[in-house]
Amino acid sequence: MLSVRYRKVLALLLSLALVMSMAAISGCTPDDGEPAEEPTDDIQMGGTFKFYISQPAFIDPVNLQESEGTQVGQAVFDSLVTFDPLTSEVKPAAAESWESNDDATVWTFRLVPGAKFHNGREVTAQDFKYAWERICNPDNESEISYHLSAVKGYDEMQAGEATELEGVTVVDDTTLEVTLSYAFADFEYVVGHPALAPVPQEEVEADPAAFGKMPIGNGPFKMSEPWADDQYVKVEKFDEYYGQEPYIDGIDFMILADQDTAYLEFQAGNMDFVQIPTGQIQATIDEYGESPDGYTSNPGEQTILGTEQAVYFILLNNTDEVLQDAEVRKAFSLAIDRQAICDTIFEGTRIPASGIVPEGIVGFQEGGFEYSKYDPEAAKEVLAEAGYPEGEGLPVIKLEYNTGSGHEDILQLVQNDLKAIGIESELAGMEWAQYLDKLDAKEYQSGRLGWIADYPIMDNFLYPLFKTGSGDNYSAYTNPEVDAMLEEARKTVDDDERVELYQEIEKKIGEDAPLIPVMYYRHTRVASDRVMDGIFSPNGLFHFESVWLKQ
Repeated sequence: MLSVRYRKVLALLLSLALVMSMAAISGCTPDDGEPAEEPTDDIQMGGTFKFYISQPAFIDPVNLQESEGTQVGQAVFDSLVTFDPLTSEVKPAAAESWESNDDATVWTFRLVPGAKFHNGREVTAQDFKYAWERICNPDNESEISYHLSAVKGYDEMQAGEATELEGVTVVDDTTLEVTLSYAFADFEYVVGHPALAPVPQEEVEADPAAFGKMPIGNGPFKMSEPWADDQYVKVEKFDEYYGQEPYIDGIDFMILADQDTAYLEFQAGNMDFVQIPTGQIQATIDEYGESPDGYTSNPGEQTILGTEQAVYFILLNNTDEVLQDAEVRKAFSLAIDRQAICDTIFEGTRIPASGIVPEGIVGFQEGGFEYSKYDPEAAKEVLAEAGYPEGEGLPVIKLEYNTGSGHEDILQLVQNDLKAIGIESELAGMEWAQYLDKLDAKEYQSGRLGWIADYPIMDNFLYPLFKTGSGDNYSAYTNPEVDAMLEEARKTVDDDERVELYQEIEKKIGEDAPLIPVMYYRHTRVASDRVMDGIFSPNGLFHFESVWLKQ
């Protein structure tokens, strides 16, 4: 287990992040000057929450990986643990208790007895074992199996030499024992990811495609009907849920073309929670008021601008003929005016990123990536040293992105910055799922991506994004020294030593400039005036169990 001190440090940093977000952005009351409505203890039951998302890539845990699908997945599924929506403290979920041995190589989880799947069957430890092995089975082409890479037997399954995870033992129906290949003191955070939830084997194998469209979970909400591509995902309250009963009857995850369309629907009274379009943050604050803590919405305090455990970056394909040159990548990074992007696009609500690990994560450090700063003169010098003075000899660089979320506005500023040092580029937008396919296949040159913490630890920003062979290492970066250091950090039981090693790793990666950190996220969301006690957490997930709707 992590030490109590480490947990307290994590909670303290998250609390400081809340205070900083409040100090950085001034709030005001709605236009009519009336004071914000105080939340009431007279909670009203019922109503359907209308929540805007883009088209998900997956909602089945076997490949639950990006923000849109995970938003749905965490409502339908419960993993072993969960995180407090404000402090990120680890809390019980499907496991009512857990413990590790002294060196954090063996973890024992005791499940809540009597918890059920949405079809009425009881959840057992075997369902977790099956779900995890389903993710690790290479035939299923899961891109998120790295979450389980520390489990004994993972490598053998990935190599096709085994069909089971040797380290996962079903002691009895309510006891799951997990043996790791090495000490991993942060493992209790890992098992909080929604993808590591249990799934019912018989129902999955009867029709995998149907399960992917209408998965059967164990969470507070169940699917009402199959996912309607590019239209909606509808879920309703599960009456036999073992945990806290939700106040709302259900959630309509509305899939709309872009955030501008969603915002218009919000203004028309047809949506309860949407992203604020570019250039409308202050206007939204003026009209709907601002959340005092940056995360909790109530009438008159509806605009949510808290710090996210997330970073926005420019992806560079390290196998590309041009971008495989680290000097070109460094010049690319030095050319970008991050502060201008934060000020111009996000009205000063975001912060320029000087590394890949964001604020609010224990171990955050300024300057984690040496070349993540704006210095156009240095960029020109580095580019000339790479053999491309004033960009001469460089082909046009393609900047790709997913449409519908305002990324084009950001990349147009990047495009202008590159042009200022002689690098010509062109923009190419496409739908999210198509874009992810291109990243997976490494069939892109440069692009954009955001990374929100799967779990609030440094490892989650370093291991998946930079470990050789990781499914989320879209830049195709490889450095054997970094690989060895990442493995060593996971094995380090002492909290302080582990964090210091991860900080060293971040700087080592930054020297290679495999990708370009641009900014640390802040929420830019707004809720309707019927949303009461609505919490949008630092890791970008809405807490649907506690929200209620004023009827």
